Amino acid sequence: MLISEIFYSLQGEGELTGVPSVFVRTSGCNLRCNWCDTPYASWEPEGRAMETGEIMAEINRHAAARHVVLTGGEPLVAKDIRVLAAAVRATGRHITIETAATIAPDGIACDLASLSPKLRNSAPDTRLPESWRERHKAARWRPDVVRAWMAHCAYQFKFVVSAPADIEELEAMLREAGGDILPSKVLLMPEGTTMEALRARAGWVGEICKARGYRYAHRLHIELYGNKRGT
Repeated sequence: MLISEIFYSLQGEGELTGVPSVFVRTSGCNLRCNWCDTPYASWEPEGRAMETGEIMAEINRHAAARHVVLTGGEPLVAKDIRVLAAAVRATGRHITIETAATIAPDGIACDLASLSPKLRNSAPDTRLPESWRERHKAARWRPDVVRAWMAHCAYQFKFVVSAPADIEELEAMLREAGGDILPSKVLLMPEGTTMEALRARAGWVGEICKARGYRYAHRLHIELYGNKRGT
């Protein structure tokens, strides 16, 4: 499969923020989010073709790490991602899969599904042709797939929010997904790749979390390392 990068860092987002983890970033994505912070794995996929054994050798170099994060791009489009997940599971490590939840799990080994359905604020601009913009619009929200992930394993919802109006949209999506989704399983992450941008939205996002019972999702890796690869 095409691998953009493998690195050892602290989880920067979600329920496991701060946990040392090996990240395996696959290259390739079926969406084109306008604010994507890893364009080298989505808008312009790049990387190296690696076999499962090579990837596992890199993971095993970090013996202290008991958590592995499969991310992207969109990891579910990667060839043999289920083979890789099974190999990681065989080592006893915890597996988080970071996905936009547009592709069903189909039995993939996973301990925590970090589901990040894309809101309208993700729509790509005119840098892409109309065909890609329509493709993104049609693919970004799949409630049937979201329900499949919720039934498959433990999950968290992680929404990238840019403006207060996003809250009405994401709450409608949660209702459509159905199920007993606890507010504590919903994380709101301000859109931004600098601390200045995150702080500019932190105030109103925090107040909405307090009012609705959602969790505020910090981006620890931005604070510690800045917006760069390998973090």
